Amino acid sequence: MPSWQIAGDYFETCSCDYLCPCIPTNLAGKPTKEWCNFAMVFHIEKGRSEAINLDGLTFAVLGHAPDIMGKGNWSVGLIIDEQASAEQKQAITTIASGQAGGPPAILTGVVGKLLGVESRPIQFKKDGLRRSVSIPKILEQSCEGVASVSDPTQPLYIDNTLHPANQRLALAKATASHLHAFGLDWDDTSGNNNGHFAPFNWRSN
Repeated sequence: MPSWQIAGDYFETCSCDYLCPCIPTNLAGKPTKEWCNFAMVFHIEKGRSEAINLDGLTFAVLGHAPDIMGKGNWSVGLIIDEQASAEQKQAITTIASGQAGGPPAILTGVVGKLLGVESRPIQFKKDGLRRSVSIPKILEQSCEGVASVSDPTQPLYIDNTLHPANQRLALAKATASHLHAFGLDWDDTSGNNNGHFAPFNWRSN
């Protein structure tokens, strides 16, 4: 396996109502719609795989779980920043799919079907408690952190949870989720859906 490390910012929205049952149940809770669509976005600030520089690239893991997340059988597709070279795209694919070990390896136990890997332009934005991403015709999603009463500039957090991005996640609500890729179609602007964001710092085992 290659030696690698990537660090940066992650955020996601999913089709479950806030607060997603997965988080307080360690993936054992029933999704609020019986199934779950999700989109996890990772912006790499600093990264490498062996000698391959991955700084500044972004990728998105898009998926559908037909039942309780912990039961597996997820269908997942991967979108990688079109600015990535062929070498960079391969490195990110190997890392994000869990094949290179490290925290993403948890996916190898729950993903039943890989829907594909595509290169697209990705615009990632971070502004205070807000996160957003635009992948034209594929994914438009945004979320806003649930502010703490004691310090409104900081979100509420849940800690020691089971999540590949980070054990400590900011709680957020999705403000928009539009996913149309790999046969997955999902639109929600209710403001009631779940979201999370956190820094991530992954490395090979």
